[in-house]
Amino acid sequence: MNMSLEKRFNSVKNRVNSSNQNTDNSSIIDLLAVSKKQPLEKIVQLYNMGQRMFGESYIQEAIDKIEQLSDLDIQWHYIGPIQSNKTKYIAQYFSWVQSVDSVKLLTRLNRQRAVDQKQLNILLQLKVGGEDSKRGLSAPELLSICAKHAEFEHLSIRGLMSIPAPTSIYSEQKAQFKICQNVFQQMQEIIAVDTLSMGMSSDLEAAIACGSTMVRIGTDIFGKRVL
Repeated sequence: MNMSLEKRFNSVKNRVNSSNQNTDNSSIIDLLAVSKKQPLEKIVQLYNMGQRMFGESYIQEAIDKIEQLSDLDIQWHYIGPIQSNKTKYIAQYFSWVQSVDSVKLLTRLNRQRAVDQKQLNILLQLKVGGEDSKRGLSAPELLSICAKHAEFEHLSIRGLMSIPAPTSIYSEQKAQFKICQNVFQQMQEIIAVDTLSMGMSSDLEAAIACGSTMVRIGTDIFGKRVL
């Protein structure tokens, strides 16, 4: 199991690096390993291969993992939908939240982040693709939040995250990611942001071509999820 995990991990890193070399972008692309529904052993194996950023979507599962792996210097990202009654746990346990889609959630996270903790890093979720089931902010909503960033003293708005409508057509993937890139550039005119989180296993090449600084990869690293 270890060899196949290592091979998949190296394959993803090679895809990210080669995609980045095909762009004018000289920055390093951060790789977030989406570890939801994956066992602790695989997280530890990846950690021992040098991976430090892991993404979780289910609060209780995440808390169990974070507490059991507290001796490792893992940077934990919350990437799932946020229920208001779970914000206190996110504020307590995570260093990044990638799925913030309302002022209400920002206000709760800001209030619940402990004063002695570092600022909680926030990515605002942009809705693209027009799917009714998708969560996220419109571009005007997102930019208006950026203009109020100083109100959230315990938070640091670092950029945006998006999950475009799924398509296997490269030109369609790029068209959606280009929208995200344009909004990100508008954010940069308001506030110092540095993180554009977009791209998953099936579309990371198109995302990197459109300026992604972080890709979120689950299946292509870990294999199929344990149910």
